[in-house]
Amino acid sequence: MRIRHIIRSFGTAPARENEIMKIFDLLRTLRFIGWENPSRAILYSIMRDRQDRHLIRALKSDAPRWEPPGKILSAAPTDHGAEFTFEQAKLEILFLAEDVVRVSWRPGEPPVPYAIQERYWPGAQPALSETAQNWILAAGKVSAHITPSGSVTWLLDEQVIRHEDDPLRQRKTWRHRSPLPETAAVYGLGGRTRAVNLRGGAYRLWNRDPGGSYGRDDDPLYLNVPMMLVLHDETCHVVFYENPYDGVISIRDEIDLQFHGGMLRYYLCFGDLEQVLQRYSDLTGRALLPPRWALGFHQSRWGYRTEDDVRDVLQGFREHDLPLSAIHLDIDYMDGYRVFTTDPHRFPNLKSLSEQAQAQDVKLVSIIDPGVKIDRGYRLFRDGLQAEAFCMLQNERVARAPVWPGWVHFPDFTNPSTRTWWSSQYPRLLKHGISGIWHDMNEPAAFSAWGDATLPLSTRHALEGKGGQHTQAHNLYGLLMNRSGLEALRLHRPELRPFILSRSGWAGNQRYAWNWTGDVESTWDGLQVTLNLLLGMSLSGIVFTGSDIGGFSGDPTPELMVRWMQLAAFTPFFRTHSSAISAPREPWRFDDPYRSAMRAMLQLRYRMLPYLYTLAWQTSEAGLPLIRPLFWEDPSNEAYREIEDQFFLGSNLLIAPVLQEGASSREVTLPEGSWYSFWDDTRSPGPAVITVETPLDVIPVFVRGGCLLPLIGETLELHIYPGASKVTRNLLFSDDGDGYGPHRIDTFLLDQKRTSLEIQWQTEGEFPFPFEQTELHLHGAAPRSMTIDGKPLDPASVVFKTSGFERLSINY
Repeated sequence: MRIRHIIRSFGTAPARENEIMKIFDLLRTLRFIGWENPSRAILYSIMRDRQDRHLIRALKSDAPRWEPPGKILSAAPTDHGAEFTFEQAKLEILFLAEDVVRVSWRPGEPPVPYAIQERYWPGAQPALSETAQNWILAAGKVSAHITPSGSVTWLLDEQVIRHEDDPLRQRKTWRHRSPLPETAAVYGLGGRTRAVNLRGGAYRLWNRDPGGSYGRDDDPLYLNVPMMLVLHDETCHVVFYENPYDGVISIRDEIDLQFHGGMLRYYLCFGDLEQVLQRYSDLTGRALLPPRWALGFHQSRWGYRTEDDVRDVLQGFREHDLPLSAIHLDIDYMDGYRVFTTDPHRFPNLKSLSEQAQAQDVKLVSIIDPGVKIDRGYRLFRDGLQAEAFCMLQNERVARAPVWPGWVHFPDFTNPSTRTWWSSQYPRLLKHGISGIWHDMNEPAAFSAWGDATLPLSTRHALEGKGGQHTQAHNLYGLLMNRSGLEALRLHRPELRPFILSRSGWAGNQRYAWNWTGDVESTWDGLQVTLNLLLGMSLSGIVFTGSDIGGFSGDPTPELMVRWMQLAAFTPFFRTHSSAISAPREPWRFDDPYRSAMRAMLQLRYRMLPYLYTLAWQTSEAGLPLIRPLFWEDPSNEAYREIEDQFFLGSNLLIAPVLQEGASSREVTLPEGSWYSFWDDTRSPGPAVITVETPLDVIPVFVRGGCLLPLIGETLELHIYPGASKVTRNLLFSDDGDGYGPHRIDTFLLDQKRTSLEIQWQTEGEFPFPFEQTELHLHGAAPRSMTIDGKPLDPASVVFKTSGFERLSINY
């Protein structure tokens, strides 16, 4: 804070002040780790700009005017679609199904389909017809109306869903514009800080390490997804642009998008909210069911510099009786930051450490960066050169850049043989008992004194034999590193489910890895920005995501730490992490009442595991996000779209985190239905806006009336919340928690009438029920009589133990 005060005394503008602080933080960090030669970053910036001088010169030259497609010359039907030839372009429309359409404008090379999940698409049999004004291609309820100049209007059930102006082309850049209705909202694009609703902003489609830390005004960040969910009135659709080139997009009165290379290819998904997101997941792939331990609490810090440091953390969690599932090892464990090595002095017996952790039911997760240190004494470096695995420059030299180890080479993950070679290295860590992998710096990032902190744009990549430059491969780099890592874990440890965490990626990343939102600043605004990012990621298909609790850079106040922990306890990935220059922040290092408040959140997280694990399974099956914005309840409700500080966890929990310093209360918007306070069973009808008290140890959490919420205590607890006037279906998924053995699904059907409630318990699957007894907890009701399978129960009690039942009847 003293440094920032000095900077402000010079009258520095806020944006420039943030840039100076980032540089200062980076220099402090480099000094902390002993990286005493920042001049490498300056030298690299000069080298990079020299390599890219021809590209830079071309970008700075006068651009020709935008060219439209010209007049239509012909139209012809094809299998499942049609082709249209214009004077300057060609348009292909292909129906993968009646509600999923692929649109391709040429010229421009087609993308390598890295983002697309291989699957069978049934196609459709659209009819092509011509009118006096346009051509119409219709299949089922969807139709495309193509004008002679190239604009396209999309209709669903004869209602206009989307209009697209004539596409424009300038050199190799495509421009695509789609006007937005006044009340339309737009979501997605991966990790964005500004807001959940992207309307009113401009964004870059480029994966970027912001350096040091980031805040609300930083764009782009580590993981972009060129996918948007557009909501308007009763309609919604998803558009996904399958183009990995650098791009820019403005979302104001229209969506105005430009890609600086490649063909203009995009996919449209039509239907209701859940349908279009499920169809996007069909297209780009489902997230894998994780091992159950991954849903627990992860402790991490850049600064666990020795095995003894890690043992101290294990001992601290044990002595303070705090639950823990994983400890993450940052770059400290490596020998000179060389990937796939361990330091023989500071981590001499990593296998013994992992065994000690495993005895405490804690997994070790180790970081891997893509940069391979240039060192003739380093076997991986020599093997990579021999295998021709590294990215090359235009002058036939191997590309190099400075990162943590010093000068490094970068593997070319767009080359299948490189991915295979890289995958073969993971046993070097797995043999030490490492249970999970953490991919970092894979935008890819390099240390740069100015300009884009990545490889030269002219760097050559294989792109599955097609060949291309970093302009095309950059956004794909993290995605393909994650693919290589997943293939490694599946090959070398096939009996267990893989766990990979990655900072970067692209569309389809959910098939390979979880995500965390990177180096957010440790401020209250950073906490608010985090919720924007998490919801935006979830709506972009990146469904398993989380943040650095407390922020990465800086020292959060105890109050901020508690509030961040409360938010994170209800997000898919639950981890504390911080920079090497931040103070340690293991929960026991805080005094009461802060320590007790964090302990309560840790314990609640583990109580919720049956619910969370079932959500994870449902996500792996259907592709819908675990955390969902308030408008999920009613996408046509414009007021709900404006509320970005609440979210659902699954269908049955409504979370309203405290995001303001010193807040002792907050407003909560309750959708239609009955809602129970998780903490005291207070029942509130919706729709309504209520004010809730928020002392330090309370985050407002509401349970939907009409649900059955599975929790775990000494045994399974089934919490029954009456309140719906319909039959509701509640699921519980169980298996061994890892591997690929049998599973079971317990279905609880709640049939609720005005004065009675009946629950039917149905089961399927070969996995035995993992609980000897089940406790039934009845909330918000005073029953007159109760029976289980026809046998009466004492209606004065609200907690019952049972070994199972087929039918539970309650009369009020």
